Amino acid sequence: MDLTQTQHAILEMIGERIAAEGMPPSQTEIARAFGFSGVRAAQYHLDALEAAGAIERVPGRARGIRVLVPVQQAQHALALGATPGDALRLPVLGQVAAGAPIGADIGSDDYLVLDRVLFSPSPDYLLKVKGDSMRDEGIFEGDLIGVHRTRDARSGQIVVARVDDAITVKLLKIGKDRIRLMPRNPDYAPIEVLPDQDFAIEGLYCGLVRPNR
Repeated sequence: MDLTQTQHAILEMIGERIAAEGMPPSQTEIARAFGFSGVRAAQYHLDALEAAGAIERVPGRARGIRVLVPVQQAQHALALGATPGDALRLPVLGQVAAGAPIGADIGSDDYLVLDRVLFSPSPDYLLKVKGDSMRDEGIFEGDLIGVHRTRDARSGQIVVARVDDAITVKLLKIGKDRIRLMPRNPDYAPIEVLPDQDFAIEGLYCGLVRPNR
C-alpha cells in the first residue's frame, strides 16, 4: 500500500474516530487536525486513500467514509519503507521568530517526510515558529513552516528574512526609500530595516504543518 506518512496518519485518525464515536471525522476536521490551509488538501489525501483501497466513500454523505483495511496493516506497510514520489524529506533547521527576530539555530539532524501537496513552491527546509505575530496569516507558535530558499522576493510576499544575526518571518513591504517587515497581528509593530543593518532574504514562506500538541 503506497501511502505517505500523512495519509497513514489520516487513516489512523479515521479509524480511531469511528471506534470512539461511531462516525468518521469530516474533511474540515481532518484539515484542522493536520494544519492544512483548507479542505482541498484533506480531499487530496482521502482521494489517495480511496485509490489505494484503504477507504471507501459513500456518495452524498458528508461523513460517509468506511475503512477497508486494518490500520495496523497500513502502518506495517509504512514501516517496510514505502516511499511515494510525492514525498519530501525536509530538514528541520531551527527556529524562526513570529515576533521580534531571534537567532536561528541552524544545523540539525531532524528530518520530516511530508507531502509536496502541502507546499507551494516546493520547500528546501523547515523552521519552527516562535511567537504569534503572524497569527492572522494562520501561522502560530510551534508550527513548522516550509521555506523555499531564494534571495529574491516581491513586496507583499511572506518571507523569512535575516536582520543582522537574527531570523524572522514577516510580510515584506518594499517602499521607495525603505524596507519594512510587517507583522500580521496588531499587537506587534513593524520592523523597519535601517540602512546600516545587515539585511537579506533567506527564503519564501510556502506552507506549514502543525504538529500535534
